[in-house]
Amino acid sequence: MADAATVEFNDVSHESIGVWCNGKLRLQGGQLVFRNDKTGKVEHFDAVDVENTRWQRLSAGYMLRLMLKNGTLHRFRGFRDADQDKIIKHMNDNFENEIEERETSIRGWNWGSAEFNGSVLSFDVHNKTAFDIPVDSVSRSTTGKNEVSLEFHQSDDALVSLTELRFHIPPGNDPDVDPVKAFYDNIMAKASILQATGDAIVTFKEIQCLTPRGRYDIKIFPTFLQLHGKTFDYKIPLSTVLRLFLLPHKDQRQMFFVVSLDPPIKQGQTRYHFMILQFNREEEETLELSLTEQEIKEKYDGKLASEMSGPTYEIVSRIMKALVQRKITVPGSFVGHSGSHAISCSYKAAAGFLYPLERGFIYVHKPPVHIRFDEIAYTNFARSGGSTRSFDFEIEVKNGTLYTYSSIDKEEYANLFDFVKNKKLRIKNRGDKLDVKTTSYVDDLMDSDVEDEPDAYLASVKAEGKRREQEGGSSEDDSTDESYNPDRESASDVEEEYDSNPPTSSDSDYSAGEAKGNKSGSESEAKSASELEGKRKKKHKEKKDAKRSRTAKTVPEPGMERKRKGKGKKDKDPNMPKRPQSAYFIWLNENRERIKTENPGISMIDISKRAGEQWKEVTEKKEWETKAAAAKVVYEVAMTAYRQKLKDEGGVPSPSKQKQTKSTATKASAKSPAKSPAKEGHFKSKEYITSSESASSSESDDDKPLKPKKKKKESEKEEVASTPPSSDEAASGSE
Repeated sequence: MADAATVEFNDVSHESIGVWCNGKLRLQGGQLVFRNDKTGKVEHFDAVDVENTRWQRLSAGYMLRLMLKNGTLHRFRGFRDADQDKIIKHMNDNFENEIEERETSIRGWNWGSAEFNGSVLSFDVHNKTAFDIPVDSVSRSTTGKNEVSLEFHQSDDALVSLTELRFHIPPGNDPDVDPVKAFYDNIMAKASILQATGDAIVTFKEIQCLTPRGRYDIKIFPTFLQLHGKTFDYKIPLSTVLRLFLLPHKDQRQMFFVVSLDPPIKQGQTRYHFMILQFNREEEETLELSLTEQEIKEKYDGKLASEMSGPTYEIVSRIMKALVQRKITVPGSFVGHSGSHAISCSYKAAAGFLYPLERGFIYVHKPPVHIRFDEIAYTNFARSGGSTRSFDFEIEVKNGTLYTYSSIDKEEYANLFDFVKNKKLRIKNRGDKLDVKTTSYVDDLMDSDVEDEPDAYLASVKAEGKRREQEGGSSEDDSTDESYNPDRESASDVEEEYDSNPPTSSDSDYSAGEAKGNKSGSESEAKSASELEGKRKKKHKEKKDAKRSRTAKTVPEPGMERKRKGKGKKDKDPNMPKRPQSAYFIWLNENRERIKTENPGISMIDISKRAGEQWKEVTEKKEWETKAAAAKVVYEVAMTAYRQKLKDEGGVPSPSKQKQTKSTATKASAKSPAKSPAKEGHFKSKEYITSSESASSSESDDDKPLKPKKKKKESEKEEVASTPPSSDEAASGSE
C-alpha cells in the first residue's frame, strides 16, 4: 500500500481469452490499473468508464467483476477474504457506483434463462447466475433446428480451455419471432468474428514482410488487419497488438516497422509473435483514407487526415498508432561506434541487429526477441570463441531463459557497457568455476573502455589459465618430460633407439665420460638432444593411439610387454562355489515380477530404484534374513569341500594362476640372454646388455632411454660383450 488512497495486490490474475494471466492490480484514486507480468501490458480503467462492479465468491478465493459502459467484461481473481473490506471501501469512496455482492447458483442445473448484457451472456438459474461468458471470445457460431452452438478462441497458454458450448432453445409463444435466430443475432453482434465487410480504410500493395516472410497486400480495417499473400492470408485483430516499434536499419537506407502481437499469428504449428515490415526510406506514397471528416474527428481525435502523403513507413506507423491507440517505440539515447542505433550481432546462428531501447532490448529479425528491463535478471559480457576482436552479450531473464548475442564488434563494447550501467542493470560475468565476487579482473573488464588500454579479454584468459595451473598442476606431457635430461643421460644410448647406424663407443663425441654429464659438449650434441626430445614426444603420442609395428632392429620395450599383459579380468574357476545372495536380493528376486506388473514399461534402472524404496519400507525382514543366513551356511560348506579337493589334487592352482606362472617364466628367460666376451671397438646393442640397468628398464616408461652406466661396474662391462644369439634364442627373447 503506497498511501491512504492506494491499494495494491501483487498476486492477482486477469482473464484474457480463457486464460488467467498473473499480474499486479492497483486501485489508485478513481482509477484501476492492472499490469500483466508476462507481456508487461498495462491496462487502465477509469471510474467514469465503469458501469458496475461486483464481488463474487469462487471455489477458492474471491473475484472482482468489472463491467464497463462499452459492454466489455473484465474479471480479476486471487483475492482473499481479508481483502474484501479494503476493496469495498475504496470502490465505494472513489467510484461512482457502489460495489455489490452477488451469490452464484450452485444447483448444478443445465436449464435456465439466458440474458444478454452488453457483450456478456449470462446463464441464470432461479435468479442466480450460474455462469457468464464474454461474447467477444466467441470465434464461430452455428445454428440448428432448436439449438445454437458457440466455438471459442483458443490460447496456447491454457492447459484446459472451453472449446464449444451448445444451447437448446425451445419454441417461443410468438409465432412471428424465431427465438433461435434472435439468439444467434445477439451472439454475432458482439462476437469476435473477423469479417471483411465494407471497404478497408487504406490498402498498401506489395509490402515486404520479414515475419511472416513474403510480400503481402495489407488492408487496414477499423478492427483488424488483413494480410493477403500468394500462399497465405492472415487476419490480425487490432486488440491483439501489444506494442509498435519503428527502428532504423544500420545502413540508414531502410526502416523496420515491428508489431508485437499477443496472441500470436498462427499458421499450423508455427507461431508469429511479431510482424516485421521493411520499407525503403526513399519510398514515398500519397493515399486517401475511406473515412469522413466526422469519423476522423470523433473516432480518432483528428490524428488522421483524409489524404496523407510522405514516406510509406511514416504513413503506416501513423495509421497504426491512431487505430491501436498505442505509442510507437523508437531507439533512444544509445548510439553505437558507427553512429547507428543498432548493433550487428548473431543470435542462434542468424545475423541480425540488436537495438538497446529506453525500456528494453529488441532483436531483429530472425527470430525477433523483445526483452523488457524488468524481466532481466542480469547481463553478461563474455569472450567470443577465443577471438579478441569480438565479444558476446548475454541476457538472462528471471524465468531462467538465456539469450546470447554473439560476434559483437569490440568497438561497441564501451558504448554498450555504458548504456547497461546507466540503466542500472545487473552485470555479471561468468566462467567455469569462476567466482565473480572474488575475481579481480572482472572489474578491469568492465573498465576497459579505452582502446589503448591492455586487452581485458586477453587478461582474463591469462588469469583463468594461471588459476587452472594452480588448481590442476602440470599436464601429462610435462610430467613425462621430467624423466628426460640430456645432461645426465648418455647421448649414445638415446640415439641408438632412433638411429639405425649409431656411432661406435670409441668415438670421442659419444665417449662414456661425455655421456655422464659433460656440460661443455659441442653444439651438434645440443642440437641432437633437442631433436631427440621432439622425436620422443611424437612417439609417445603415437603409442597412445595405436600399437607401433616392430622391425628386426627395433629394441623391444619392456613397457610395451607390460601393456600387452594388461590388467584384464582374471579367469575364474568354474568349479568354485558362488557367493550367497543377501537378504535384499532374495527379496528382490521374489518381487521383481510384481514391480513390473504394477509399473508397465518400467526400465531396469527404475526397477532397482523402486525396489530399493520398497525394501526400506519393509518392516519384517526376518524371513529374508533367515534365508540369507541359510544360504551362507550352504556356501561355507561348499567352499570347505572345494578347498579340500584342491589340496587332495596337489594344490593345483586356478587357470589364472597357471597362466601367470607361465608368463613369469617366459619373462625370466627373456631377461637372461647368452654372454660372450666383448670385442674391442664394437657397438654394444641394448638388447644384449646384461646388467642391473637392463633389468630395471623393464619397469620404466615405454619411451624412457637407458640409464648411464655406473662407475663401479665399468671394468665389468668392458670385459663382457654380447654375441649375436641364434634365431631361436632371438625369437624367445623378443617374446
